[in-house]
Amino acid sequence: MTADQPLAGKKVAVLVETEYIADEIEGYLTRFAALGAEVHLMAHLWGKERLHLVCDIDSPDRPVSSLHTLWVDREVADARAEDYAIIIQSANYTAVRLREIPPMHSLGSPEEVTKPPAVRFFAEAMRNTRIVKGAMCHGLWILTPHPELMKGRKVICHTVVLADIINAGATFVPDKSEVVVDDDLVTARSFANFDAYFDTLVRVALAKA
Repeated sequence: MTADQPLAGKKVAVLVETEYIADEIEGYLTRFAALGAEVHLMAHLWGKERLHLVCDIDSPDRPVSSLHTLWVDREVADARAEDYAIIIQSANYTAVRLREIPPMHSLGSPEEVTKPPAVRFFAEAMRNTRIVKGAMCHGLWILTPHPELMKGRKVICHTVVLADIINAGATFVPDKSEVVVDDDLVTARSFANFDAYFDTLVRVALAKA
């Protein structure tokens, strides 16, 4: 660890799926790397060697970059939360897709909602207070199968998912900064708050180092 690279030797996991926000993923890859951290993008690969993902372009005025399609080859089912200093559920609709109950196209059941690998992985991280967890915008959807892990946690999120987050037992904090810290959990309202959210994740991680 050095002053220029305070996260040297640390690993960051980013859970991602189709309909991610390209600028968010690019921000993690470039900015964490600049601080010395190793970033792992991961998803449930459904038995494939790698998964081809497509971002959600939310404005026709935004230029299309190379990150508007993405190949991910890290299987979240094989990952251990304890290996990471920071674990992030990416924004937009990625958490919805990561909650799909295996096997793909199954009917599922209420008893199986905690079964998806990404849900299990993030829940494992939530039970370890040493790990900094991040969820922005719609990201807290990854936790709704585990209301016991959300109960009483202070959070902020996009208004689209607010009812679900309240129903799961979390405490909504409408902070004007639009970034909320509850010990090891950092949440932000939307991608518009990315800079403050990223800086907060780093600050909390350094405080726990």
